[in-house]
Amino acid sequence: MKTAARARVSGGVRLYAPGARLVSTRQVAAVVEAVGHTVAARGIGCVYGDTGLGKTVAVEQALYLLPGRVPVWRAVVGVRPGLPQVRAALCEALGLPSGSLTHRAGPADQALAEALTEPGVLFLDDAQRLSPPVLDYLRQLWDSPGCTAALVLCGAGSERALARAAAMRSRVLTWHQVSRLDTEDVPRTLGLFHPVWEDADPADLVRVDEQTARGNFRTWAKITSHVCAARGRDPGAGVERDAIDRACARLGPYS
Repeated sequence: MKTAARARVSGGVRLYAPGARLVSTRQVAAVVEAVGHTVAARGIGCVYGDTGLGKTVAVEQALYLLPGRVPVWRAVVGVRPGLPQVRAALCEALGLPSGSLTHRAGPADQALAEALTEPGVLFLDDAQRLSPPVLDYLRQLWDSPGCTAALVLCGAGSERALARAAAMRSRVLTWHQVSRLDTEDVPRTLGLFHPVWEDADPADLVRVDEQTARGNFRTWAKITSHVCAARGRDPGAGVERDAIDRACARLGPYS
């Protein structure tokens, strides 16, 4: 069976600005602890919270920090996938010959159950896309005799999807809600996130967080991108209040 290469950041993570760095915030540390416990216990975990809070980044960091001997498998699903699509995604993630198995449910399920006897962790992002029958299919795989793999589900609304699949919901070991950035931590966090913020007035950053970003890391990544673009056009310009406000104006009506 193929073991997926350990990647530091993947799965649709966008930092938007060259030079941006991952920051180990309190929120990331909490996800690392929750995922680490779930994997050690070979259980099922659900990481949820509003969009843009860095759930995927945090889970990827948690997976990166696992001991190297722990296989990590990432399954990618489309919007409202049916059982054949999910079965194919799982086969691909686990390195199974999906082309010859996905149209033969019995052999495919048997191969998946056998693959999951290896201690490892399957990460399935955007789990809110999964219907109750698909979640029940995952539950059946994890109920298979000999299954020693952990399962981490992630996504905004994934907890609501699981609420509609009672049998699967009852088997979730760890529920973890990712919270927003604390406003008082924003200046320090942004200084670590990108050098462009190192000389910014902390009061300006707190004001923008309270009025616009509201603790949403994705929003701050977008603001950072626009500030960096402005600095690129005028390298001598500082990151003053007006420059930050112009960057925020680029976010449009849905910020």
